[in-house]
Amino acid sequence: MKRSSLLIILILLFGIVYIGRLFQLQVIEGGTSSAINTATVKIEYDYPQRGYIYDRNGQLLVANQLSYDVMVIPKEVKSIDTLHLCSLLKITKDDFKKRFRKAEKYARWLPSVFLKQVAKEDFAYLQEKLHKFEGFYVQRRIIRDYPIKSAANILGFLGEVNELQAKKSDYYENGELIGKWGVEKYYEDLLRGVKGKKYFNRDNLNRITGSFKNGEYDTLALAGKDLTLTIDSELQQYGELLMSGKRGGIVVLEPSSGEILALVTAPSYDPNMMVGRKRSSFSQKLFSDTINNPTFDRGLQGVYSPGSPFKVLNGLIGLQENVINENTAVYCYGGYRYGKRKHEFMRCHCGIYGRPIRLKKAIAKSCNSYFAEVYRKIINKEGNTKTGFDNWSNQVKSFGLGNYLGYDLPVGNKGNVPDANFYDKRYSFGWRAVTNISNAIGQGEIETTPIQLANATAAIANRGFYFTPHIVKRVNNELIDNSKFASKKLTSINANHFPPVIDAMHEVFKTGTGRFSQVKGIDICGKTGTVENFTRINGEKVQLPDHSILVAFAPKENPKIAMAVFVENGGFGSTIAAPITSLMIEKYLTGEVKRKHIEERMINLSLKETYDKQLIKRDSLETIKE
Repeated sequence: MKRSSLLIILILLFGIVYIGRLFQLQVIEGGTSSAINTATVKIEYDYPQRGYIYDRNGQLLVANQLSYDVMVIPKEVKSIDTLHLCSLLKITKDDFKKRFRKAEKYARWLPSVFLKQVAKEDFAYLQEKLHKFEGFYVQRRIIRDYPIKSAANILGFLGEVNELQAKKSDYYENGELIGKWGVEKYYEDLLRGVKGKKYFNRDNLNRITGSFKNGEYDTLALAGKDLTLTIDSELQQYGELLMSGKRGGIVVLEPSSGEILALVTAPSYDPNMMVGRKRSSFSQKLFSDTINNPTFDRGLQGVYSPGSPFKVLNGLIGLQENVINENTAVYCYGGYRYGKRKHEFMRCHCGIYGRPIRLKKAIAKSCNSYFAEVYRKIINKEGNTKTGFDNWSNQVKSFGLGNYLGYDLPVGNKGNVPDANFYDKRYSFGWRAVTNISNAIGQGEIETTPIQLANATAAIANRGFYFTPHIVKRVNNELIDNSKFASKKLTSINANHFPPVIDAMHEVFKTGTGRFSQVKGIDICGKTGTVENFTRINGEKVQLPDHSILVAFAPKENPKIAMAVFVENGGFGSTIAAPITSLMIEKYLTGEVKRKHIEERMINLSLKETYDKQLIKRDSLETIKE
């Protein structure tokens, strides 16, 4: 074939491909292609009302307010009076350059936020002048408003979509707002609504020449869905008040449904701090506070040894494994000897010396010796330590310990429930039940979060089952349809083993360690705990003040409330956690608190001095080591 013929054929082939591509773009795709991909089309967004958030009783927790952002499309910015614009926006020239470079880096042809949340008093004047500056315009935005300064850890906050998120998303643009924490994050898709879009034609000078295809592709904004939470705002605020001057968490559940009635973390912050122009400075302050950790949800993320409340679970497992019954007697002589060496002795403060102790009294008086013996029997029952331990571990996990539970909030900690493999790795020389005897009293390698202990308490109140804890009750006033929250989770303990343990927990508030926190007319069942607290400073094990904890439910029959209270470095469970628990129960079940002297004492009780001393001790030890 001649070269000239080959050249003609190649030209024809390229021509056919080119014409075919033009036909595809202009004829086939021309009428159906998305306007957003057309270079001559400008898009304007209409941002929807974000869904409102209410508490279980209809109390408004989160509303909306208007805000105005200055937007920029870098490609459209021509010669402008930069100093005049800086004066209008109340920013410096250097700040202007920095913001403009950021917008250019994101995309020269797309709008992005140049200056967010202009003050309302400046908006009208700015809107009047901004037409002089091509490429800049004001975008109406919906931001949050929190009528009640409470539940920041539950509600969460909104933050800006960054460049990476925007590029990966087919919905969000750079600088738009998205849920970053709490309910705002977990239920973002329901709360955000759908943006409205308007498409406009522009000429070769980027001037608007009219609506694109007579508005055929324009869409209206759809408001986000309203959420009704399970929490009782009044109870939530009361819990926050009681935790003033303290660190810790309170988790309150409704046993019959798994609904979270209160989720208190202390210290916390006013959710309005995360809204508006000052959000950045407040955010930096809150997230950099590594001492008080106000953004750390201690109810969901705080990991603690469960202490004496864990004895209740060991009692139930002992009954299930038939290694004890409610009349099995153990003798206590000031502690439990589990070896011949001096240190192989677990001290006990139950106050019952040399007399038979049975299950009811062991729980009421919190006898370490009794539960050390029960634990030993459980682990050794099969004649094989590892088999016995794994059986014990699985039964503990059946109460929801050692996992995230599956609640509808975006943060948490699974804690730790060890199994035989855990100790095989730790002790290569072998181990026995007494090697980890501290698990008997909740002071070993067991680690739990307050919500896990509250959930385990709800399972006891229900005589052997629980519902997955959750925070949303209704969407747009319709009950949430989620089988995950509606299905019963069964524990491994037979229902007939719960009554004697519940009687014993009732005895705790009648004659035991919680007797000084009784509420007249309410049968409270619970278990106090004083958790030893150790930390390592430069490799040295240092003991800090004990944590004060308590789990409880009420009333004894047909319980309406189950809860766990943790007060960091609060000392005995009976001195702080118990009265706080009883006040919360009294408030929820009766609607008022009559024991004003206890209420005032708890509200005014501050542990700041204890926390300060702890810091001084840590600093001094670190200095010595250096």
